[in-house]
Amino acid sequence: MRLGLVLLTMARAPKLPYRFRGKYRKVKKPSLDDLFKMKQDFQREEQNMMILRHPYLTISQERCSKKTKENGFLKKVTEYKRSKFEKEITIADHLAHLRITEAWD
Repeated sequence: MRLGLVLLTMARAPKLPYRFRGKYRKVKKPSLDDLFKMKQDFQREEQNMMILRHPYLTISQERCSKKTKENGFLKKVTEYKRSKFEKEITIADHLAHLRITEAWD
């Protein structure tokens, strides 16, 4: 009997799929944790805006760093890539492992 009553009351309960929007929505009240997270978000955004407003390097420092990067590391990397990938490879080079002996020539 009690199980039947429980099932009947659950069947009659309004099931609103979009409970948190619309005219009769439920509005969740912000908790202290939500306020703390919002404060952290604002602080992080303010730090990002500060970095954007005041760049780390000045224009003259940026020019000097670009020159040092171009002279040193980037040249080594490009030379390594060229030495590794820009070789002239022929079909004979690919099939060299098949060449065991040429006694029949």
